[in-house]
Amino acid sequence: MNDDSIKESLPTNVVDIPDDVRPEDFPELLEKTIVSFNTGDVIEGTIVRIDRNEIMVDVGYKSEGIIPLRELTVRKSSNPNELVKEGERIKALVLDKEDDEGRLVLSAKRAVFEKVWGDIQEISVNNKSIKGTVIEAVKGGLIIDIGVRGFLPASLIDVRRVKELDSYIGEEIEAKILELDRQRNNIVLSRKAHLEEEMSEERQGFLEDLEVGDIKEGSISSIVNFGAFVDIGGMDGLVHVSELSWRHVENPNEIVKVGDKVTVKVLEIDNEKERISLSIKQVTEDPWLDFELSFKENDVVEGEVTKVVPFGAFVTIGKGVEGLVHVTEISQEKVDSPELTLAIGQKVQVKIIELDIPKRRVNLSIKQADPNWVEVEEEKNTPKTHSTESDENKNNDDQKSTRQKVEGVDESLDNILKELKDRGIGNT
Repeated sequence: MNDDSIKESLPTNVVDIPDDVRPEDFPELLEKTIVSFNTGDVIEGTIVRIDRNEIMVDVGYKSEGIIPLRELTVRKSSNPNELVKEGERIKALVLDKEDDEGRLVLSAKRAVFEKVWGDIQEISVNNKSIKGTVIEAVKGGLIIDIGVRGFLPASLIDVRRVKELDSYIGEEIEAKILELDRQRNNIVLSRKAHLEEEMSEERQGFLEDLEVGDIKEGSISSIVNFGAFVDIGGMDGLVHVSELSWRHVENPNEIVKVGDKVTVKVLEIDNEKERISLSIKQVTEDPWLDFELSFKENDVVEGEVTKVVPFGAFVTIGKGVEGLVHVTEISQEKVDSPELTLAIGQKVQVKIIELDIPKRRVNLSIKQADPNWVEVEEEKNTPKTHSTESDENKNNDDQKSTRQKVEGVDESLDNILKELKDRGIGNT
């Protein structure tokens, strides 16, 4: 509905009084001065009195019109003196020309509704935004005064999650119209959609001025498993976990915290998807360049434990190169739990046992950094030998003892046989 469809009553109370008017003609002339309108018409009048629960309006009718407080505005529990003043002109829709008490009952909010609804429909069709004031916080969202009551769901208030709804009361906002149903008097709004549209326009302008290779200052806005987002002054860009540091990073929280100020390099720009890829490590010196010139295999150097894992520990040496000390290379003795042997930040002597510059990989050993490591290993690997002299003597003694026992048995047997022979036993 547009403004042309709003039916407004025009004044019809202007009467030409003839020069020869007679006293008996006055009642008829007075009747002609009364404004003519019908129920549902929108008329205009002057506020003549403001009471606590109603507004009295002179509309040129035979009696003054009454606007009940509930018909003054879409807002609840309003003080009429804060909304209107005596002497102010106001438009109102005729609800009843004569109620049970003989009063002319008007509605200002429905007059506004008739006009505003047409504006709202036009705004919705053209996908524009509408401004309104937050007048109430309800379960699940906010009520917005846009001439009529519009509902703004909590999930659509901002691009980020909103917890405190009451803080928006009294604030003027701008929102998109998502749903419009006049029969049910239902309007659903989205401030988030409006903000995203604004941000998209700003991002496109920002992206047009941005180039690959640019160095930007920013701050960490959020951290995720696969990296960190950095606000570079116009939009957020992603620093992938592999671009956080020259050393191996599993958890981005090891390197950065939300709010940290960082310098980044622009690696890639996707205008269509509005994405920016950034790097922190590429604006810092590559430690491998110095490491390649300063270190070689079998060097023993000091390092610092930066991470302890079940299979060993990572130790940083040089200007930031991280190498792995496998669990088998921590100690001469068997180590079951590296975290019980080493602590993060601990200084240790390590030996470079394997170095692969192209693959940027270095394996280290704590146990092999011990000067006595070779001797200890040789001693562990030497077979154990024992003297057999005592064993041989013991065997000889056992054999002799055995023989003595056998000889004793033989001698006793001979004596028995001899005695039996002497007695004549056993002879044939």
